Amino acid sequence: MKKQKLLLFAVFLFSLLLYSFIEPHWISTDSIEYPHKDIPASFDGYTIAFISDFHAGKYFSKTRLEETVHIINKLTADLVVLGGDYTNGDTETIPWCFEVLGNIKARSGVYGVLGNHDHYGSAELTRKVMLKNNIQVLDNTSVWISYKGERIKLGGVGDLLTDLQNTKSTVSDVYDDDFVVLLSHNPDYAEMLPTSQIDLMLSGHTHGGQVTFFGLFAPILPTTTEQKYRSGLVKGPRCDVFITNGIGTITTPVRFFARPQISVIKLKAKNTAR
Repeated sequence: MKKQKLLLFAVFLFSLLLYSFIEPHWISTDSIEYPHKDIPASFDGYTIAFISDFHAGKYFSKTRLEETVHIINKLTADLVVLGGDYTNGDTETIPWCFEVLGNIKARSGVYGVLGNHDHYGSAELTRKVMLKNNIQVLDNTSVWISYKGERIKLGGVGDLLTDLQNTKSTVSDVYDDDFVVLLSHNPDYAEMLPTSQIDLMLSGHTHGGQVTFFGLFAPILPTTTEQKYRSGLVKGPRCDVFITNGIGTITTPVRFFARPQISVIKLKAKNTAR
């Protein structure tokens, strides 16, 4: 009886280990509805696809990246924003990574910021190749997104660990009733955000913990705020923060109850928000 229990336990552990290698290939497309009083009426139902942490390279091939782009395009999002860590810092990967990501389609365009791993390689080359492939870089800059005669502000900041952060471009020309979205690769930046004019911050970096205790908590997180910014929609000190699980992995290519994720944020306009 004791041997049978040990055998069953061993099979159980092996199954969990096997699953952890399968989960990185099981992309989840998750949609949330985000209401806010500052969202213009014309943006009611407007969709933002948010994807981060591809980590293309050794453990995330060009074929897998192409498959991911195909999934993104099938969503027909109005706007696509990318949260950084496109590669693992391997400069040889950068050109083909953005050749593939350059095939992403969205009527309002594709925008992104850099993550810490992009600086471990070549931030200059990354920015250059992003622009070459029609992905606008938003590190410490911003754009107005116009739609049906109204507009929202989209800005970004440099990575918290490897760059400077400046929100001046994002907030210098907005009013209190403008809806403002900020991209920051690292969600910890929400704790030091110097302005209250940001309504929603989008971040990656955490991989949802990558390996979690059945989705309840992550033993290791690359943040200074414990489990607060692990995944999902969180209330920060000055704005809401949405953290996506990302697509790729670092170190060992495993995930456990932190599925790779394409996040779709559907805006709910001020005349319908509660």
